[in-house]
Amino acid sequence: MNINLIDKLILFPLIFLAGFVDSIAGGGGLISLPAYLFIGLPSHNALATNKLSSSIGTIVSVLRYNHGKAIIFEIGVFSAIFSFIGSFLGARIAMFIPDNILKIVLAILIPIATLFILFRHNSMHKEDNSINFSRMKVIVLSSIIGFFIGAYDGFFGPGTGTFLIIAYVSILSIDHVKASGTAKIVNLASNVSALTAFIIGGKVIFSIGLPAAIFGIAGHWIGSGLALKKGSKIIKPIIIVVLTILFIKILFDII
Repeated sequence: MNINLIDKLILFPLIFLAGFVDSIAGGGGLISLPAYLFIGLPSHNALATNKLSSSIGTIVSVLRYNHGKAIIFEIGVFSAIFSFIGSFLGARIAMFIPDNILKIVLAILIPIATLFILFRHNSMHKEDNSINFSRMKVIVLSSIIGFFIGAYDGFFGPGTGTFLIIAYVSILSIDHVKASGTAKIVNLASNVSALTAFIIGGKVIFSIGLPAAIFGIAGHWIGSGLALKKGSKIIKPIIIVVLTILFIKILFDII
């Protein structure tokens, strides 16, 4: 499938913006997935191609956060392992749903995901690391978070990073920057898992996803650097402002 110049001028800046937002506060899929759908990709191909560009961009964020020592590997590794399993199962389920049904599901899930993230932002104020868990409890909670959010990511995707940040901050009492950094390695695991399933299913359009990934890389590089520098001062406002705008847009599209 080929896209014209107008489609590229619409898609590529949105993929950059999605990478920028995702690297800071998650939720980039709420921008990138609708962008792929807008230029005319069928739902399955949009989901699959989005995984390609987002996987490549997320690698950049992981490297940058790791360099800034903002990843808690004990939590991230266990979440990532179970996220990989959950994401693969979620993606396999998504491919068995007829395209017209999947469009309806996406139309429902996008505003629901946006609303959830928007109205849960007040629970993300906690940056108190005084709550101490046993190592086993941390492993169990990290694994549960990874599996269920990974399954969601494989099936749908948008908002996954933000759900992870919310879970890490509210359940495991991690500060926003480390929660965002740790979430990126989980995102990477679930993205690669879902991407593998979509490649096996022949759903990825590489001629569109690879050029888009270049813009995603740029967005992730700039955004992760800004998050490391500004911390929660930039993370929380971006979640609120961007998702408010997206929710209004999606609401008008549905009506």
